[in-house]
Amino acid sequence: MIGTVLSGRYRLEAKLGSGGMSTVYLARDQTLDRQVAVKVMHREMSEQPEQLERFRQEARAVAKLSHPNVVSVIDAGEDGGHPYIVFEYVEGETLKQRIGREGALDPQEAIAYAIEIARGLSVAHARKMVHRDIKPQNILIDGEGRAKLTDFGISRQLEQDGMTATGRVLGTTDYVAPEQAMGHGADPRSDIYSLGVVLYEMLVGQVPFSADSQVGVAMKHVNEELPDVQRRRPEVSAAVALVVERSTAKDPGRRYQDVGEMIDDLSTALEVEAARSGSTTGEATSVLEALPAPKRKLSDRGRWSWAAIVGLLLVAGGTLLAVQLISSGRFGGGGAEKGSGKPVKIESATDYDPEGDGEEVGSKVGLAVDGNPTGTAWETEHYDSDTFAGTKTGPDPGVGIYVTTSSPVTPNKMIVRTATPGWDAEVFAAASGPPEELPGWGEPVGTAVDASSTQEIDLRVPEPATYFLLWFNKASEARDQPGRYQVEISNIELLR
Repeated sequence: MIGTVLSGRYRLEAKLGSGGMSTVYLARDQTLDRQVAVKVMHREMSEQPEQLERFRQEARAVAKLSHPNVVSVIDAGEDGGHPYIVFEYVEGETLKQRIGREGALDPQEAIAYAIEIARGLSVAHARKMVHRDIKPQNILIDGEGRAKLTDFGISRQLEQDGMTATGRVLGTTDYVAPEQAMGHGADPRSDIYSLGVVLYEMLVGQVPFSADSQVGVAMKHVNEELPDVQRRRPEVSAAVALVVERSTAKDPGRRYQDVGEMIDDLSTALEVEAARSGSTTGEATSVLEALPAPKRKLSDRGRWSWAAIVGLLLVAGGTLLAVQLISSGRFGGGGAEKGSGKPVKIESATDYDPEGDGEEVGSKVGLAVDGNPTGTAWETEHYDSDTFAGTKTGPDPGVGIYVTTSSPVTPNKMIVRTATPGWDAEVFAAASGPPEELPGWGEPVGTAVDASSTQEIDLRVPEPATYFLLWFNKASEARDQPGRYQVEISNIELLR
């Protein structure tokens, strides 16, 4: 449809993205001579009355919303059997693209985005509208760094029927609330859960759950607690962890009951993070400056009161402890106790290159286990192929790094932080050795495909082992040499 002019006004110039229901184009509004985004419904979808009505509902619903953190609807219409909606064009990237490019975000930036998304949601909720598909792909970051919520395509008004006639789950399972995963009705607390998962992903760099299927992920949202965000990102404050935990409670009755409550706690968490670092940057500065004076817990002049800081940190930490005690069943409230996820003590790390010259920048290998998860890193050599073609000749070409534990253990997870996401790897375990050749390690006990910046690898270790090999069979594009390939590892952690 490139080159098509809809209703004599909107010339479609380039494709921006496509989904199951529609395609979004960059277009030129020839009347006002400006760029816009036009969502055009697929013809086969427009022939289905239910889908056509949902598309029209989106236009009507979002047209009622006017807020800096919501992408605005400009126009809507139909031309030649093509229903379309015209939105403001936001030049920038999606939040998902930002996380994919940078990995875990600065805590202040993550909280600031969460506040802006929540502000946009508050306007929708005030009009009794539930988004039902909050995810980083539906959040745009404009050229000024502001977050804008978009794609209300599966939203609904609260006074309408809860689910479709078939009872199918609408939304993306990486962020789906437990009640949505079970096919029950969604309300504003469902959006709050999804926003809590988005905040977790911004802080950690990856979604909390993975499985072999979308259904498997959805069931984890129903049955499993989110991993402890402070264990995955130790530097974040208890105030931030409290927001993640409360917003993602399995029982909607234990979540924030409206998004305004979440905004208040997010604002407090942002002040705590700013106080700890002594300054703010980027969008966090704009968000903090926009906080009304009565909402601020700390000085608004940038000269932090240390008594207020300590008091606020104690309150946030104490509240988080109370939440953890209640949820664990050790103090009132009942509930099941979470798995411990205890870290395994790692004694050392060793580079592993049995198919090459025997080492991979061995002088830096200790940086993968030095306790600094982002500031230092071990790296492989540079290669001309991401699959090590022409340099490695074994049955499973690659290079690796193995860690040695202080005693035999059976960990269930390996957490790997990397500045070069996108690699593939297998994890092997050995009780003795370590084996000099890859076949000596036996069968892999875990795998990672297209790794994220903070990659969580589930392990199935059949018997206690002392050596754990991370074997890379596909490298990422090197950051310092375009066209060549490398892997950088800043931290390896084992949990049991």
